[in-house]
Amino acid sequence: MKNDQPRRQGVVYSTNPDFSFQSDTPAETETLPPRQQQLRVQLDKKQRGGKQVTLVTGFVGREEDLQTLGKLLKAKCGVGGSAKDGEIVVQGDLRAKVLEILLKEGYKAKQIGS
Repeated sequence: MKNDQPRRQGVVYSTNPDFSFQSDTPAETETLPPRQQQLRVQLDKKQRGGKQVTLVTGFVGREEDLQTLGKLLKAKCGVGGSAKDGEIVVQGDLRAKVLEILLKEGYKAKQIGS
């Protein structure tokens, strides 16, 4: 099967003339405006070889917009990181700085943990 064809689950043939196959690919969600986002900023050390990272979770929207926000945070903090699966990872313990940047950009964000 080609990758550009939708995966068809369960039905091989149907005699119903109005039948349409349903794909199992999730629909792309629209990006919420910054004021409606509920972002959480926290420190994370799990499964990272003992290194600390600042983790931003709770982003609702398209992957491209998540990448853009991640790139902004990494550039303003001057560090590396990644943005995928609804999470932004910024290397180092930069919770206060990331929270300040998010609030300045108009996002609703709060720090979780101590």
